[in-house]
Amino acid sequence: MDVEEVKAFRDRCSQCAAVSWGLTDEGKYYCTSCHNVTDRSEEVVSAAVIPNTKINSINRGLRQRSKHEKGWDWYVCEGFQCILYHQAEALETLGVSPELKNEVLHNFWKRYLQKSKQAYCKNPVRTSGRKAKALEDSVQSSDLCSDLELLSDTTCPLESEAEFQSDPQIPKPFPVTKGSPKSASVCSGSVDGVEYSERKEKGLVKMTVPRTLALCSLSLLWQRETITVSDLLRFVEEDHIPYINAFKLFPEEMKVYGRDKGIFAIESWPDYEDIYKNMIELAIFLDLPRFPDITEDCYLHPNTLCMKYLLEVNLPDEMHTLTCQVVKLTGIGEVDFLTFDPIAKTKRTVKYDVQAMAVIVVVLKLLFLLDDKLEWSYSDLAEAYNEQHREDTPQFDFRKWYQVMKKTFDEKRRKWEEARARYAWKTKRPLYRSHIDKSVAYKRRKMVENLQKQFSTLVGSSPVVEKQAPSSFQFNWTEEGTDSPCFHGHSLQGLLIMKGQSMITKNSLYWLSTQKFCKSYCKHVTTYEESNFSLSYQFILNIFSFLLRIKTSALHEEVSLLEKKLFEKKYKESKKSSGSKKGRRH
Repeated sequence: MDVEEVKAFRDRCSQCAAVSWGLTDEGKYYCTSCHNVTDRSEEVVSAAVIPNTKINSINRGLRQRSKHEKGWDWYVCEGFQCILYHQAEALETLGVSPELKNEVLHNFWKRYLQKSKQAYCKNPVRTSGRKAKALEDSVQSSDLCSDLELLSDTTCPLESEAEFQSDPQIPKPFPVTKGSPKSASVCSGSVDGVEYSERKEKGLVKMTVPRTLALCSLSLLWQRETITVSDLLRFVEEDHIPYINAFKLFPEEMKVYGRDKGIFAIESWPDYEDIYKNMIELAIFLDLPRFPDITEDCYLHPNTLCMKYLLEVNLPDEMHTLTCQVVKLTGIGEVDFLTFDPIAKTKRTVKYDVQAMAVIVVVLKLLFLLDDKLEWSYSDLAEAYNEQHREDTPQFDFRKWYQVMKKTFDEKRRKWEEARARYAWKTKRPLYRSHIDKSVAYKRRKMVENLQKQFSTLVGSSPVVEKQAPSSFQFNWTEEGTDSPCFHGHSLQGLLIMKGQSMITKNSLYWLSTQKFCKSYCKHVTTYEESNFSLSYQFILNIFSFLLRIKTSALHEEVSLLEKKLFEKKYKESKKSSGSKKGRRH
């Protein structure tokens, strides 16, 4: 049966509404887009009258493929660029300035392609002994403006390649042009998937899906936007920023299978420490200059973030005065300390959100000691005062705050764990090892979907979880007399006393979170064993670390480093004697 006869069948597919048909071995029509098989079949003249007609139609049925069925020629860097494009679009939807995508992230990505010798250089890396067509046609001797064939204009509607090349000094969005049809590889859907997986060069920082988040985070830091690393991870969890199964955003013509699976398929949530390390690695690899200064009027300054997190964890506004004093005494609010400089001797960036939370923990220890004794004694006094002075501003009651936070936190944690347990890791666009396994992969995926529908019918329709609207805050605190009372306006009057012309904390004791830091060759600064600390301290670390999506030990480490700056004299004394955890504050 000729291809013209197949094209004569113009009915739309019942599954995807496409009009693109092929023939199975049985002579039935199947959709080349979604592989749905219909009950219709082409009438075949009897083989007895015209010999070999039926045999020829069966042999040629599956070999007649549409022009783009096996996809375009595309490269791994194009896949990452597509992911970066959609992540930048998502950030812009969240309120980030368009300059982040059109200028900062674009220039970072262009610099990465140049440094990794994939584009924008005179001698791009070769693939399978031949230079990629996208790179070969664009290398110019006058400058570093070799360009790269990228995605379809219909997928990423950005400025054209000719417009981008007109002035290489002017930042432009990611350039895109349409790829060409290709013959699929049995090892990889991309042209260079195998070579990219095996590429190992000293000093090379290979792009990965987690590193796309790190690159976005660097761009946010350069722009001094109001999104921290922890916010970025939370927006990924809430599906506001593409990360898990981000390859599903690729155009249909970009076939993903084989080695591409190990490159683009992610089966774990992003980790704060990994993103933080990748940010530093990428900044050094890209040889980026000193970032714009983080001044006191920036969102990332600890004074601003402390105010934000005090609101988040439902603590009194008056505590902000104490957090500002801690920031000033420790020097962590200085511009040189806060500003990221990749070319400096100490190549580190501040964990702005973790540091701000650590400041609040230190202030709570200064006020309440958090030894499972003093905080409850102060709570009794605050409760008695509030009973006698109902018309006055209530004093902050640590016990009541603890009860409210525990109930709210437990509920939030339960919903978070349920959402993670229900998360569908598999996408409707299945991955397969080779183009030969494509039909099997789609059949398995279809079978899984059918089983899920049948199971849902048996157990009853489960409630559809609505996508949560993006927000800077995770908790919503209301006025007194409700399930979630607000403590923002409560007073610290019973916790402070006047000494001379200034107010100091009524509590004069303090215990250090870490008595002795690890050696310089250790990978960590200190260790955290819950059994060694009070229940109040554990509770606060658990809540704060959950809000930041970090490990409890990471917050404990930041608290310890902050205490080392704040109580430098006490640490010197602890080296001379074994000491106890408690001591008078100097």
